[in-house]
Amino acid sequence: MDVLINVFVALHIIGIASLLGGFLTQMKAMGEGRARFNPAMLHGALTMLVTGVALVGLNQADDQTVNNLKIGIKLAVLVVILGLVYVKRDDEKVDKALFGAVGGLTVVNIFIATLWT
Repeated sequence: MDVLINVFVALHIIGIASLLGGFLTQMKAMGEGRARFNPAMLHGALTMLVTGVALVGLNQADDQTVNNLKIGIKLAVLVVILGLVYVKRDDEKVDKALFGAVGGLTVVNIFIATLWT
């Protein structure tokens, strides 16, 4: 079971890397007012959602303790990110504040995952 959990952790990290990487590649465009949500951001957020749900299920099945409050907050932040990216994915330009909010929420989600023990 540990190997399977570690595979899903790795996939979860790949998802966050895709989401954050997609944001970081658009930083210059955001400064110029022409940033847009790219497919890597949408796919990264979806990967995080699927692997996160799987990780919670696998950890509970393995009788490990799961901090439901932490997972609930991370899920809520991810749903907001996913909603924003999904709704605005076809727009040629996204408002700087909205684009920055997605990047900020992504970083917040990383800090919640790593600092909340």
